[in-house]
Amino acid sequence: MSEFKSGYVGIVGRPNVGKSTLLNKMLGQKIAIISAKPQTTRSQILAIMTDEESQVVFLDTPGFHTPKNKLGENMMKAVDSTISDVDMLLMVVEPKAEISPNEIKIMEKIGDIPCILVINKTDSVKKEELLAVVAAYTKEHSFKEVVFVSARSGDGVDFLKKLIKDNLSDGPMYYPEDMVTDQQERQIIAEIIREKMLNLLDKEVPHGIAIEIVKMKHRGSGNNSIYDISANIYCEKASHKGIIIGAGGKTLKAIGTKARIDCEKMLDAKVFMELWVKVKADWRNSNNMLKEFGLTDNQ
Repeated sequence: MSEFKSGYVGIVGRPNVGKSTLLNKMLGQKIAIISAKPQTTRSQILAIMTDEESQVVFLDTPGFHTPKNKLGENMMKAVDSTISDVDMLLMVVEPKAEISPNEIKIMEKIGDIPCILVINKTDSVKKEELLAVVAAYTKEHSFKEVVFVSARSGDGVDFLKKLIKDNLSDGPMYYPEDMVTDQQERQIIAEIIREKMLNLLDKEVPHGIAIEIVKMKHRGSGNNSIYDISANIYCEKASHKGIIIGAGGKTLKAIGTKARIDCEKMLDAKVFMELWVKVKADWRNSNNMLKEFGLTDNQ
């Protein structure tokens, strides 16, 4: 009988390369929120993939970027912390031969940690174009493996999962076999609401929002199980509050409806949701507010 394998695997890359989509696809369920907008992931997300032979503990990180506020600085500290704490890394990139300055910085930080280069969105280019991409990145860093995937369609994901497990060392089961994330229900619900806002709102507004779950009450049981949820949506400007609410409350209602549907799937219960919009000027530069929202680097 083969020994049980386990390890911590960090997922790094610049914003919007598909890290969270890849994580969700590998786990076969939604753990991280997804948006076409960059910097969707704000903090380290722990997700666990367990089978009879192995346990992979994934640490998904915010997209590596040049920070413009304290929130951004904390996001980059989360990336640094992840790189220093894992057994292996996945560096996710797009199929482009042009390497960004921030990707150069990521490869410098990786150092000698075993790293698999994951070229995502390969269904968006011709196969012959991928050779130049591989050549560009392997010239800058010595990767353990190079893998081509489409996180959206799932192409190459099973091969990547096998490759990860093959490169793990013998180790213990760190978490219960039925556990898939360390996030609490309130955290997940807040992120679901934020995801809907990212997808429904334009331009700079979504990056200036934070969600606080102020009430989550469960009543009933079985088929009559109900959750009453109230959440505050914080934005930085009064003009943003108007955009979030929308004419006649239309936008806020759409956010609530879409979030409620996802919450009902997750909780397997009926959900009544109330959303309130409040202004907190420049909260992304407030240490107290960042701590309150769980967005500090020592979370």
